[in-house]
Amino acid sequence: MTINELAQKSVQYRRNILKYIVGANAGHTGGSLSCIDILNVLYNYVLNVSPGTAKSPDRDRYIQSKGHTVEALYVVLADKGFFPESDLETLCKYKSHYIGHPTKKVAGVEQNTGSLGHGLPLSVGTAISAKLDEKPFRVFTLLGDGELPEGSNWEAALLAPQYRLDNLCAIVDKNGLQITAPTADVCSTDPLDKKFEAFGWAVRQVDGHDFQALVDAFDALPFEPGKPSLIIANTVKGKGVSYMENQLKWHHGVPNKEQYEQALAELKE
Repeated sequence: MTINELAQKSVQYRRNILKYIVGANAGHTGGSLSCIDILNVLYNYVLNVSPGTAKSPDRDRYIQSKGHTVEALYVVLADKGFFPESDLETLCKYKSHYIGHPTKKVAGVEQNTGSLGHGLPLSVGTAISAKLDEKPFRVFTLLGDGELPEGSNWEAALLAPQYRLDNLCAIVDKNGLQITAPTADVCSTDPLDKKFEAFGWAVRQVDGHDFQALVDAFDALPFEPGKPSLIIANTVKGKGVSYMENQLKWHHGVPNKEQYEQALAELKE
């Protein structure tokens, strides 16, 4: 996909995220909108995985640690053909597999996640298995800046450089807000780049809504041979909808009819 095609794809993804959240009357709106450009580039440019190769032992693995923004993942997986998009009309409905966190009952989902801080440890273990089995696949995981204080993240961050996991890339969706307050006020992890570099990671910072910057960063992997890579993606919570951007209440707010119509009007291709 070209940069322009990726940008157009994100517009439609944002519209679909809102559509299914409104239909379910539930969801994590702000974080799904902040991370969707990252998922777009991963699935439409980076990852070696498709519905046809979903069981291949050589496929790339993507694990969504910030599982509460699963609406973004569902929308992308549906677009890539892992399941019919119409399935998302059952989002958060009784007996539906399309619940508020990733589950392996949904085609294309690698791991059950949502207990925050689990995605990075799972990804480290998966990357170690690739090294032991001499497999070519890479492992990608998306974390939220609000989940970083979880201790399991730092245990995994220590272990990855020890095993020289240059087949691992962690991306932090650094939108600066979590459910109760700005992340800096709850438990600051800055300077994040220096912390991970001290642990032995190779780190780059990008604008998480700049498609060219994201493409360039992923093209450069691994940033240093023998080191795991960390991309700090600086994003805006609620990106693309003016009244949602950088607003704490949209962590899991659901638009009413008038708000939804305004959002769709703003999200024109």
